Amino acid sequence: MSFTYDDVGATRETGFCPPGFHPLHVRTRIGEGEDVFRRAAEAVMTWEMHRAMGVGIDASADRAATGVDVTVTLAGMIKAPCRVVWTIEEYRRTGWAYGTLTGHPECGEEAFVVERTGDGTVWLSVNAFSRPAKWYSRAAGPATRGLQHAYARRCGTVLRRLCGDDT
Repeated sequence: MSFTYDDVGATRETGFCPPGFHPLHVRTRIGEGEDVFRRAAEAVMTWEMHRAMGVGIDASADRAATGVDVTVTLAGMIKAPCRVVWTIEEYRRTGWAYGTLTGHPECGEEAFVVERTGDGTVWLSVNAFSRPAKWYSRAAGPATRGLQHAYARRCGTVLRRLCGDDT
C-alpha cells in the first residue's frame, strides 16, 4: 500500500500543516521525573498507550520503527491502515509518527512524542495534519475533527494513568 499524502514525515516539524489539511496539536502533562519519562516512552513505543485506550492495534512489529505497518481498529469496525514514517529516541524525547495508507478514513500524519523538559516535567504531544479521505469522514465534517481532538486528549489521560501520575 502507498501513502495517501505527499508530505511524508512532515510532523517532525512541529506546527507544519500542508495546504488543504487541518492541523492538530494537543500537549498533555504526564508527570515528573526520569521514571515517568521512561515509562511513558516505553508505553508509546510499544503500542501500550493505544491498546490501553481500547483501540485495536495490529502491527508488523512489537515496537514502533520506521517502516512498521500498523492497522488501527476503531469500534471494532473502522480499520485505519498506517505506516510508521519516523521515530526518535533521544535522552529527553521519544516517539514516532505514522502516515495514512490507502483505505484509511483520513489522509495525513500523526505523531506521538514524549518529552522531558529541563525542569523534569514529562509531556505527551500529539501533532497531526489530516483531511477526510472517505465519504463518511467528509460527511461528518467538523465532528471528525472534534473526535480527533478528543482522541489526542484521551492519549494523554491514558498515558498519565499508565505512568501512575493522576495529578
